[in-house]
Amino acid sequence: MENKNTLYNLSLKQTNKSNALAYDSNYVSSNIDTTFGILDGAYANTGVAYAKFKMAVDSGKCLSENCDYEHKQLKILEAAPKKSLQFIQTLVDQLATTDDAYYDVNNNYAYLVANSIMTNKPGFSKTEGYNVYLNLIDDGSQSITFEGPLFQVPLIINNNTLLALIGAGTDLVATTPDINKDMLKLLTDVGVMAEGAADEEGNLLPGASISDEFVLKNSDGSYDYEIIDIGMGKGRNILKFDLDKIEKKVKPFINAEVAGLLQQEQEVIAAWNVFISKGSSVEEDDQMAQNANAGSTSWSYEKHLPLDQRKKELFEKKYTQYFMNNYLKQFITQKLPTVEQDAAVFDLEQAKQAKSDKFLQDNKLN
Repeated sequence: MENKNTLYNLSLKQTNKSNALAYDSNYVSSNIDTTFGILDGAYANTGVAYAKFKMAVDSGKCLSENCDYEHKQLKILEAAPKKSLQFIQTLVDQLATTDDAYYDVNNNYAYLVANSIMTNKPGFSKTEGYNVYLNLIDDGSQSITFEGPLFQVPLIINNNTLLALIGAGTDLVATTPDINKDMLKLLTDVGVMAEGAADEEGNLLPGASISDEFVLKNSDGSYDYEIIDIGMGKGRNILKFDLDKIEKKVKPFINAEVAGLLQQEQEVIAAWNVFISKGSSVEEDDQMAQNANAGSTSWSYEKHLPLDQRKKELFEKKYTQYFMNNYLKQFITQKLPTVEQDAAVFDLEQAKQAKSDKFLQDNKLN
């Protein structure tokens, strides 16, 4: 089913964005019917039913003791219209997640089809065999049913069940967290950036750098540079960073971030599938979200919820790697010295000899 969800979601996304139907002369010339009349069937006979129960109560000719059943049905009918409108709005809001840029295509594709019906997407009208309608149920709850060619079975959603799920912090469609936003905030929160690296709103400024306390130094306080070959016998110094110290500083913040994400496990699965699993860059993720997400390494909402401890630990490990490789690495890779004379290009052989001589001298090996 997971593979089917991926294939159908990707195909539907592509179809909805393709504009292809505008170039289909048969489609353009024909009439389509999008007047589903969601409420019509449900309320067609409610006036008659209300009058029947009302007359029974007023005349004392109820079928139930003390007219309990009739009074209950009158209250249900009186409350039904407002409840229906709220139900439809709540459902529309839930289905709208399928339009998100980072929608996880491992979600149940039936909800994307349902959203396409509710938003009158081309190809999902009554003319193409789709339908959606409301049912009023005797117990006072209501349901909305979606039918059509792409549904294996009708999709039925009950309003009370939907509200219970939302109240428990669960959505019909998993929202993918904005990992880019979260990690950019982490950069300024973890305490490894130099003072003045961010503005008052926490946004990193151009020229932001790692704090000097995380730069490796020699015993005499001078910077411990790495020499790189830039060609033509020339070299230059680049800063070396204390990666262990940085990771120890960062780890508690990442642990707290992951703990917060784990409060919504379905969002953790979405983040894993769309971003974290492959360990790719933000730019690559933009393309991945349009293609097949995590593919063979994806997690299933049906099979893997609730998440076991092994998956929680794996997510934390990969989340840390993702942060270090895609966000922090740019600030610790091939950074030039802050001391002006140390940043100059120099003869590579002479520099290597000088460094060797200094090592011998410092360790009294001459």
